[in-house]
Amino acid sequence: IPSLGCFLLIVDPIVGQARPTKVLMDDGSGLNVLYANTLDRMGISRKDLHPSGAPFFWIIPEAQVTPLRSIRLLVTFRDPANFWKEYLDFEVVDFANPYHALLGRPCYAKFMTVPHYGCLKLKIPSPWGVIVVATFTGKAYLCT
Repeated sequence: IPSLGCFLLIVDPIVGQARPTKVLMDDGSGLNVLYANTLDRMGISRKDLHPSGAPFFWIIPEAQVTPLRSIRLLVTFRDPANFWKEYLDFEVVDFANPYHALLGRPCYAKFMTVPHYGCLKLKIPSPWGVIVVATFTGKAYLCT
C-alpha cells in the first residue's frame, strides 16, 4: 500500500434510510456534520430540521460556519451477521465537500469505536462480537 497510514478512514454506514458511501470518520472533530446536498439526496425535507446551536470553526480553515439547522438520525454500522444502531445528532451545513457526511468524536463515543488508520478499519464492540468496518484504499485515495 503506497503511503501507508496517510489515507483517511472513509466508511459507508446506514444513515436514516440511506447509505452514503463517502462518510469521513474524523476523531479530531467535536461534532457530526451532514452536508445539505446529502440531506437533499436522502429525500429529507428541510422542515424536519431543528434549531441548531452556535456557529463553529475549522470545518473550513480559519472561517466560521453557521449550520443551517440540526437533525437527529439513526446510524447503523453493520457487517452481514452483526450490527449496532444509535441515534446521532448532525449539524447540517450548506457548502460543497467531497464527503457526504463527517462523523466525529460524538460518534466515536456513542459507538465506542477504535480506528486503525494503517489498515483503514474501524472496530466497534457489540454484544454479538466485534464489528469490523473496512474501507478500500481506492475509495480513500479518491477522497484525499
